[in-house]
Amino acid sequence: MRTRYRMRVHPMLIFGFLLLLHPACKKSISVIDLPNEKVFTTVDRTLLPVQVPVSPLLLSPNDVSRFLQYGYGLWQYGPGVPYQKRVDLMPVGYTGDNVSNAALFLNFFAVSDIHITDKESPAEAIYYGYKWNIISGYSPAMLYSTQMLDATVNTINRLHKEKPFDFGLSLGDAVNSSQYNELRWYIDVMDGKLINPDSGIKDDPNPGPDNDYQDVYKAVGLDNSIKWYQTIGNHDHFWMGMFPADTYITEKMTGSSILDLGNIFSDRTGLASRGYYMGAIDGKTINGDIIGAGPVNSFTVPPAVPADKDRRPLLLKELMGEFLNSTGLPAGHGFTPAMAASGFASYSFEPRSDLPIKVIVLDNTNSSDQPVTDAYGKGFIDKQRYDWLTAELDKGQAEGKLMIIAAHIPLKVKLDLTTTLGQAMIWSRDSYKNEDEMLVKLHTYPNLILWTSGHRHLSVVTPQPSPDPAKPELGFWEVETPSLREFPQQFRTFQITRNSDNTVSIFATDIDPVVTEGSLVAKARSYAIAANQLFKIVQDPMPGGVVNVELIKKISSDMQGKLKDLGAPMNK
Repeated sequence: MRTRYRMRVHPMLIFGFLLLLHPACKKSISVIDLPNEKVFTTVDRTLLPVQVPVSPLLLSPNDVSRFLQYGYGLWQYGPGVPYQKRVDLMPVGYTGDNVSNAALFLNFFAVSDIHITDKESPAEAIYYGYKWNIISGYSPAMLYSTQMLDATVNTINRLHKEKPFDFGLSLGDAVNSSQYNELRWYIDVMDGKLINPDSGIKDDPNPGPDNDYQDVYKAVGLDNSIKWYQTIGNHDHFWMGMFPADTYITEKMTGSSILDLGNIFSDRTGLASRGYYMGAIDGKTINGDIIGAGPVNSFTVPPAVPADKDRRPLLLKELMGEFLNSTGLPAGHGFTPAMAASGFASYSFEPRSDLPIKVIVLDNTNSSDQPVTDAYGKGFIDKQRYDWLTAELDKGQAEGKLMIIAAHIPLKVKLDLTTTLGQAMIWSRDSYKNEDEMLVKLHTYPNLILWTSGHRHLSVVTPQPSPDPAKPELGFWEVETPSLREFPQQFRTFQITRNSDNTVSIFATDIDPVVTEGSLVAKARSYAIAANQLFKIVQDPMPGGVVNVELIKKISSDMQGKLKDLGAPMNK
């Protein structure tokens, strides 16, 4: 009889063994030193956090030096998540069981909520984060935001070699707090330039090259044959995604004094409230220690950090103008000089001349130059944008083109409206049209197949079925892409196919950026997992937040005939 020794092993011994093998414990190597083996998608394998052993000590999210000691931030690989075939939009009784994918129309990627962060800025909201349990205010993964993007770009390039992308979408919140230097880091990483992810004075917490979050490195750069298009997010042109930067915020961003704010979530005076220094990251420390944070009355001398004029906040027009200063394609990444001059940030493009498909990129963030009675950061569309959107949809429908809408903020998703977070995710009451009114209009376009967005940092799929069961082609799919900053730190690929029964399938796949053991990006991943564990965020779906789906959509008989012989034959 075999003794079950495995069941008797103490969990702390297992944890100790995992700790020795864990990628974050190896000697640091450069983010760009990535091997050339096959890229595994989450269909092949998933990344799973290791459960934290029972510990007598409850750490704070900023106790970075003790994460691994107490089992926070460890991961292992688990089985892949196969594609779930979803037929929610199809007529009753349809299963798709005997349907095959006949031809590939499009292959593209989407990244979202990268949140490139100037961690040393005196005008972040770090105190809110680690003291008030708000992960968007502080996560130790923010130390490595440019390196994580660089690893993502490297992974995209390698996928492109296996199956070329037609284009890429960046779905907003590329930066964390509307700062010029954050945006330049973002664009320069995408362009493959030399990156100095440091602000204020130059720091080197771990002497030597390629071994800490402050070191200069050469970004890989997105393959220049891939066109990428930018969507506007609320963080891109508002302070912390929440308010236009007023005079006080602007002075703190570009100066040396650390921001002093009260409880802006409950105080009616908002940015005029005072009482807590928000803190900053000490870039001289290997773990990114927090300095200058806490109640104002606990400081005898106001805290300060080295100033940097490149921390200035950008208005929407200035933000758009910076994309014109990029070596990547297309020029402006969707924005033109005329658009930058006007501040109108919505546009459309047709990714392939041989296929009738149109992508509509919609800015659905608040306007800073219009009266606001609701919180910034919610979904918003004014009359000008609504009229433009309906005109683009009308034109695409009349021309017989399948249509995709790309926007930062989701349209109509399931929310728990009894919670503060749920209330924060509904569309603004200042919007010209609310979610329900938008949905009614969108359901009049049978050629609309997909609304894709970010914002919530989740990997979620929402069916938007037709209001008329006799016309299932009026339904469309809504797919959200997770954040590169917060766990699971994934991006998505989309493949759109024509099927043997003349329906269309949308394959949406979550991708983990390739991470080399011992790299700075391995540390970033470890920190993101630890933050998730310490902020007690329940990943949906558990445990890895992965949603891989085949989404089937019925198209009109006219479009069936138009698309019948188009697309590249599937290799099956």
